[in-house]
Amino acid sequence: MVNRGLYVGRFQPFHLGHLDAIQHVLKEVDELVVVIGSAQYSHNTNNPFTAGERLVMVRKALQEAGMDYSNLWIVPVPDVHLHMLWVSAVVGYTPKFNVLYSNEPLTKRLFIEAGFEVKTTPLFKRKVYMSTIIREKMIKDDSWTELVPKSVADFILQIDGVNRLRDLARTDRVG
Repeated sequence: MVNRGLYVGRFQPFHLGHLDAIQHVLKEVDELVVVIGSAQYSHNTNNPFTAGERLVMVRKALQEAGMDYSNLWIVPVPDVHLHMLWVSAVVGYTPKFNVLYSNEPLTKRLFIEAGFEVKTTPLFKRKVYMSTIIREKMIKDDSWTELVPKSVADFILQIDGVNRLRDLARTDRVG
């Protein structure tokens, strides 16, 4: 079997830490499946972008970084909301893989219990490169574009993603 890794993220939005992790993983595997998690969610403050928009962000960031993505798959996977079924859902949506790369404790635990090899990735400026912080900066009109690849910032601005997020944040406060 090809040495194929799996990397899961929500990518709300895709940032430089995600890019660093993918570049790290690709040094260890022949092929990589990038899972866009929580694919069914969009248009709320925690998940403002659609699965399709996040797929475009990942692809644009990889292109901008000059990466050959002929050895990459980008696969949206919806949440199942039953921990014992989630790993099976991921396996069902993706090409066969033999190692999961994650730093998220629950994800790691579930894949370990399902019998998969699990590895962590180095955290690249973790206190800076966090989607939650980036979304907060967008809402507050604080500087955020330097935290994501330029192509991702351009795409978010093109789809009016910042104003969408601000509108959603206002709705959350009122509702």
